[in-house]
Amino acid sequence: MSHALTPSRYGVLLAVMLTASIGDTLLSHGMAEVGPVSFDHLGLLLHALINPWVIAGVLCLIGFFATYLSALSWADLTFVLPSTAFGYVVIALISHFWLHEHISLFRWTGIILIVCGVGFVANGPALTERPPCPASDPAAAIDPLAATTTTTTV
Repeated sequence: MSHALTPSRYGVLLAVMLTASIGDTLLSHGMAEVGPVSFDHLGLLLHALINPWVIAGVLCLIGFFATYLSALSWADLTFVLPSTAFGYVVIALISHFWLHEHISLFRWTGIILIVCGVGFVANGPALTERPPCPASDPAAAIDPLAATTTTTTV
């Protein structure tokens, strides 16, 4: 079985990265409009839920969750999560140009190191080869020890 990524699977990984990045950015913008929320004033949290930026962010994050589940159905978590690390760059760029946040050289260095680390993961397979499950052996389904032990008669 080949575990090479097809163009549609690359598209799913791109969608995971973009929906998470855009959703988080929209939530940040919306919560900046709402202001600080604390457990002492939970009414502000309810107010946040009607903010259009927060609603858009939540919808993007629902899209993220759907594409993330899709990716996890055909690849290992240790492949999917790092392969979307370029999202850190996307978030930093959107935050800088749209939210007008200052991103220090120290943060840029950290972002670049994280993204470079993806190279180590990208060279590996998307799905780890696993040995057959003992339950797939009919004898093991009846007697689990029968599949692992053998008896000889003399």
